Amino acid sequence: MENQNISDIIESYLKQILAESQQVEIRRAEIADQFNVVPSQINYVIKTRFTIQDGYVVQSKRGGGGYIRIEKVKLLDNLDFIDSLVTAVGDHISRHDGLAVVRSLFEAGAVSRREVNIILAAIDKDAINTGDRDLDQQIRARVLISILNHLRYES
Repeated sequence: MENQNISDIIESYLKQILAESQQVEIRRAEIADQFNVVPSQINYVIKTRFTIQDGYVVQSKRGGGGYIRIEKVKLLDNLDFIDSLVTAVGDHISRHDGLAVVRSLFEAGAVSRREVNIILAAIDKDAINTGDRDLDQQIRARVLISILNHLRYES
């Protein structure tokens, strides 16, 4: 434990709780006090160590009764496929290439026909039409990557 930094220790503590139950609900300030760190250190640990790619969904509620909820979710079996699609999308994608990504999801059985139609509506040129082709492609990429990241786990 000597070689661990405080972020590793906080991560280990939270994962130990998650090993006993599917989710943990914490108050940022309380955990910060417990480990004698500033609350932003807790934010850092959660943002970098409890990501959707790692199989966690994080929700937060701000304010006096606020909390941070971390939930462990079951990942899909074929994460390499999703990862390759994320790489293919990159930081911008044309409508045509976006359709190909959605077609790949359908052919792999990752989404139903109904879900395909919803995704296609979300990335359609009528839905994403800023008047700037590059910006449209960036927005389309962000939408697709968000969808792909959510497909990594089963509800």
